[in-house]
Amino acid sequence: MTWLSNSITGLGLLFLAHACYSAHEHSALHSTSTASISSIVSHGTSAPTVASLPLDISLETIVAVFTVCLGLVLGTPELRPIQWRVWAGKIEREGEKGFMNGDGQTDKDYVGNPFKVLESRPGFIDIRKQRKEFAEWVREGGGTSAAPKS
Repeated sequence: MTWLSNSITGLGLLFLAHACYSAHEHSALHSTSTASISSIVSHGTSAPTVASLPLDISLETIVAVFTVCLGLVLGTPELRPIQWRVWAGKIEREGEKGFMNGDGQTDKDYVGNPFKVLESRPGFIDIRKQRKEFAEWVREGGGTSAAPKS
């Protein structure tokens, strides 16, 4: 992540922490004021009232969440192609330079040419060539057994 996305995310987390603290203080203040009112009116049975959060705390929470999301989105690396052939073609064209992150370092999951294993494997077996060599070996007498014929 770059310094800009880190700072935006940090600022959003600071706003979110402040909004959470403000909501906690509001609920604590409301519960103590409700308790003092209910102690004055001890004989009446009234249902406890539920106070909603003030508009400024709700807005601060929403803005903080969007700020954190913005910072995280700005810090994400570029998405890679889904299709294997497109991704392999990018590796062959651009090499290691195509997989550098924002800090100028190569991504940790860059493995190089994905077809290296296929290109370095031994060739296929030539069955026709082996059949021809076997037929010549039999004609030369390699196929006769040393057992006496009866």
